[in-house]
Amino acid sequence: MLLLTPLERAALVDLRLTSYARAMGIQDDAAKQARPPEVSLEEWAAMDEDEPGELVDGQIVEEEVPDFDHEAIVMWLAAAFFNWLIARGGFVFPSDAKFAVGPKRGRKPDVSVYLPGSAVPPRRGVARVPPDIMIEVISRRPRDVRRDRIEKPIDYAGFGVRYYWLVQPAARTLEIYELQAAGGYLRIVGASEGMIDVPGCPELRLDLDALWAHVARLAPAPTEEEESTPRPSRAKAVKRAAAKGKAKR
Repeated sequence: MLLLTPLERAALVDLRLTSYARAMGIQDDAAKQARPPEVSLEEWAAMDEDEPGELVDGQIVEEEVPDFDHEAIVMWLAAAFFNWLIARGGFVFPSDAKFAVGPKRGRKPDVSVYLPGSAVPPRRGVARVPPDIMIEVISRRPRDVRRDRIEKPIDYAGFGVRYYWLVQPAARTLEIYELQAAGGYLRIVGASEGMIDVPGCPELRLDLDALWAHVARLAPAPTEEEESTPRPSRAKAVKRAAAKGKAKR
């Protein structure tokens, strides 16, 4: 089953307590008054592409803010699936695809895959047909870890997604979970290097060493000190460059 760290288990307890409080009607009066109107799945699906967010219990919640290593992994995996699917049929979609995973819940996985012979989503709107594979690349913020490891497996299992993938860039790990008859996910693959045979995809093999080598081509991440150092705005930088040019003349 899903393996959780102490931090993730604590987040799960917090999530359960919050859900219990909501179910029992134990909510702060101010929170009730501040709660915005609910958004339907149809309204969420019709939102512009530049309006990010997933739908949770009728409310728009903030999406993860991906780093470049996150996006490099997403594109690498999507390309691997596309190359395998092109001669066989099926579809692979990037992170803007929207899925109605519940009556008031909509998710946008990093990668979604419909295998050959499976039912497919419509050309427009929110998808109500579960893909065979949903992939999440875990971002570094704690709330993103909780969302991908605790919240989304519940949504995706209830939606009927057969395989759930978790990729953790910092640890360089890939985990693949398969939906069980009882309704939960069981981990069937856990790897950090070498070749893996992709479950449900005959003859598709992924070279994890090649994946991490691809990501390693990116420049090193800035240190905490560098990230906290204020940077001059682009407008100020342009003015300084212009002033230097005038001085040279």
